[in-house]
Amino acid sequence: MGNGSSFDSSKQVYLMINGSLEKIVFSLHSSTRDVQELICQAGKVNRFSQVTLRNVDGAYVTVSPTIPQNDENHAYIAEITPPNLTDVSVSNPSTDLVPVQIMEQLAREMSSRYAKPDEVNTGELLDRVKTLENRMDVEGLKAVDIDVCKKSIDTIKGQIYEAQKKFIDYNRLRDGSGLPEIGLPSKRGPSVPHYTKYILSKETIEYLKQPTFDIWHWEPNEMLSLLEHMYHELGLVREFNIHGVTLKKWLLCIQENYRNNPFHNFRHCFCVTQMMYGMIHLCKLHESISKEDIGILITACICHDLDHPGYNNTYQINARTQLALRYNDISPLENHHCAVAFEILSNPETNIFANCDTETFKRIREGITTLILATDMAKHAEILDLFKANLKEGNFDLTSREHFNSLKMVLIKCCDISNEVRPMEISEPWLDCLLEEYFNQSDKEKEQGLPVAPFMDREKVTKPTAQIGFIKFVLLPMFEEVSKLFPQLHSVMVEPLRKARDHWERLKEQDDELRHKQEA
Repeated sequence: MGNGSSFDSSKQVYLMINGSLEKIVFSLHSSTRDVQELICQAGKVNRFSQVTLRNVDGAYVTVSPTIPQNDENHAYIAEITPPNLTDVSVSNPSTDLVPVQIMEQLAREMSSRYAKPDEVNTGELLDRVKTLENRMDVEGLKAVDIDVCKKSIDTIKGQIYEAQKKFIDYNRLRDGSGLPEIGLPSKRGPSVPHYTKYILSKETIEYLKQPTFDIWHWEPNEMLSLLEHMYHELGLVREFNIHGVTLKKWLLCIQENYRNNPFHNFRHCFCVTQMMYGMIHLCKLHESISKEDIGILITACICHDLDHPGYNNTYQINARTQLALRYNDISPLENHHCAVAFEILSNPETNIFANCDTETFKRIREGITTLILATDMAKHAEILDLFKANLKEGNFDLTSREHFNSLKMVLIKCCDISNEVRPMEISEPWLDCLLEEYFNQSDKEKEQGLPVAPFMDREKVTKPTAQIGFIKFVLLPMFEEVSKLFPQLHSVMVEPLRKARDHWERLKEQDDELRHKQEA
């Protein structure tokens, strides 16, 4: 494992782009796409542009997080080719084009040929639109791109419909049977991008319920499918009468509203939700509480860090940011996460609770808000003390509103900071990501003359010192209390935490011995 005091989870790479020297910095846990987007951003071009790298010897270099680090004198030469629409026809569009640009092209073609509908090959156009919808999933467009494509698709479908009306019996069109698969826009609503639907094996379905689930092996589209599976498997789709397309739209919108931070990102959202899903099954909560409450627990986990900026509440307050001013220094981040969550749910196209009655939605909103606000670590002692007091009464009552609310708050807190429950090979990369985010904040605080927390200072923190106190004084006391109510969690959560504590204490002892030898 190496010396516990050393830490470097980011990489910096120098690039020569159009004669200008640029530097990009990215996490070792970034994806290939993250790196490519950074290069495009440095080159000030469309993020779907084609990127080719060569070293100083002219050899091609793979664009990925494993790219060898270099210096200014050995900068990689970046060749960036933006998508080009020149000489591309609708019947044979280039696969290199990004969906937004192809949609613009299709719209132009339809406009120019709409006066002669008999010349429009509607079958080809419909097939192309369907292909584009699939491409939009694979490319993972940003919300603004999705909106542009949706509008263009609606326009094109409307034009196709008008063209087909001239040649197909209108009675067949009226019920949608005259159009292949896509149907009439007026009857089925606007088409939406959808991510690839993965067929989950029985092994994966069972593995998904375990605290040992390795969240690093899954791509964004796969995580979306796994989250979608949870809503179906837990009976939430039926309970809330969620339309399948709405669920997909909502999940895509959620994903787009998580920033690309080292730690507080969409993968963290998935990680927390997966742990909650596992705890629901391990504790058999789905047998003892309502599906409405299950839905609140899962949805709160998915939304709990929406649009996290990568700087914590202390920074927001000390720097007097807009968030701190807006929420009067009271849990500014958690209040913001709630606001973003319900802004998304205010859109009919992404409101998974649209078919709930007013009173049900009011309970859901209250429940989700309470849980997201509970993830503020400033409230940790207060929430845990309340849960412990309820346990001490000797008869924890799930039918008691006070008891049940305290349990739900503790559960989401457990899931939010549960990384150390997982095997070391899964949890340690999360520690790297968290420290990277902490160090980014402390560097900024030093630049701005703001107070710096010792546990965020790269000059004072080591992995062992970061972990030991957190496990001993935050994680273990909380998980031990929860395991009193659910003894089945002791072997799968409490014991792994104790082993993790012992592991980091051994590393600290090694560090101390090495330091003493160096000082002697």
